[in-house]
Amino acid sequence: MDEQSNQEKSSNKVMHNATKIRHGKTVMSYVKKYFQICIGAIIAAVGLEMFLIPNSVIDGGVVGLAIMAAHLSGMPFGLFLIVINIPFLYLGYKQIGKSFAISTIIAVCFLSFWSEIFEPIEKVTGDPFLAAIFGGIIDGLGVGLIMRAGGSLDGTEIVAIIADKRSVFSVGEVVMFINLFILSGAGLVFGWDKAMYSLFAYYVIAKMIDVTIKGLDESYGVMIVTNEPEELTTALNDRLGRGVTLLYGEGGYTHQQKKVLYCVVTRLEVDKLKEIVHDKDENAFVTINVVHDIVGGRFKKKSIH
Repeated sequence: MDEQSNQEKSSNKVMHNATKIRHGKTVMSYVKKYFQICIGAIIAAVGLEMFLIPNSVIDGGVVGLAIMAAHLSGMPFGLFLIVINIPFLYLGYKQIGKSFAISTIIAVCFLSFWSEIFEPIEKVTGDPFLAAIFGGIIDGLGVGLIMRAGGSLDGTEIVAIIADKRSVFSVGEVVMFINLFILSGAGLVFGWDKAMYSLFAYYVIAKMIDVTIKGLDESYGVMIVTNEPEELTTALNDRLGRGVTLLYGEGGYTHQQKKVLYCVVTRLEVDKLKEIVHDKDENAFVTINVVHDIVGGRFKKKSIH
């Protein structure tokens, strides 16, 4: 009985320790997430307050609406950013989820706070073209970091996600349609030359967000249907240093059993992969698709030979 009791105590202690470890990891993941949102908000505030807003160049979405409302009323930009986002945040909470809504609320509050901090600082340049370029790069970097952490600054994206589920239009098409009206509004408020600068800034911001989220070094998922799976697997392992997963398939016409190879490579390795495949099996069927994110697995660069 004493031995059984000791075993139970030991088991309970192990379970308690495992729970503490999981709880610790969860807390650290939240700290990391909200720290990244804070850093993203600081960077975005620098881009807006020191480049775009002083030159009457706007971003799209709710940020653009808030900039125009602040200009017309003389009230703080951060106040309008929060107020205009409220209905969109409610929609996000109901339609997308609590985690997304909380992250977005925190991101909006952080941006509003840091905008007030940076607003009195003198603008870096008075050239609207330079402001559109560098302000767009900095703002896009900040927004990209926030989006990578699971948040958002733009309530129009929430509308776009909901509209995508209920219509034939994609998220990108809905966002572009909404921003067409917002950027047109910039022409009425600031003048059409500033509206054109704003359109250019919006393009720069969108591209910078993509770079921040996806990274400069794009990765590609490759599927290879081949009659030489063993040779190709060995070659890809040895010459590219890439792990390969074997999938089992069947020809739709011949009904022959086939092995399909799947691996992930970087942009710089695509041409070498094609060379290896052609060398081992010139009749292989290869498809290559962009991979937006990679979690886990053996994916580290090694020398190509």
